[in-house]
Amino acid sequence: MHDVEKHFTKIANKVAYLAGKPLTFLSCVAIVIIWAISGPIFGFSDTWQLIINTGTTIITFLMVFLIQNTQNRDGAAVQAKLDELIRVSTEAKDEFIGIEHLTEAEVEEFRKKCEKAAQNASEKAADRAQEAA
Repeated sequence: MHDVEKHFTKIANKVAYLAGKPLTFLSCVAIVIIWAISGPIFGFSDTWQLIINTGTTIITFLMVFLIQNTQNRDGAAVQAKLDELIRVSTEAKDEFIGIEHLTEAEVEEFRKKCEKAAQNASEKAADRAQEAA
């Protein structure tokens, strides 16, 4: 199973990388233009319409899973890096490690605490600056 996951990850990374390239976008635009131009040749038939609808549906369906996989791994990697920075920082609060697993309401509570702490720090800095002047 590990080999399948590794192979899938390799493919997902490559596809996500290629999907973000300008040449990929231009190729897709070219395909749509060719399809549109071919409309009169095929009499704008149901089959002609089905070709683009089926193709785009299949590609979109598969891309959703590949890009979501890439996003999940990227998010987890960033979170692990942030957790490590929090862990090694002497002034950081360890309670922030793993907050991505909390509910939305619990995360909002942490966000409010951070805003309040930032506001307090800003007020203290302003007071010190005023005292120094």
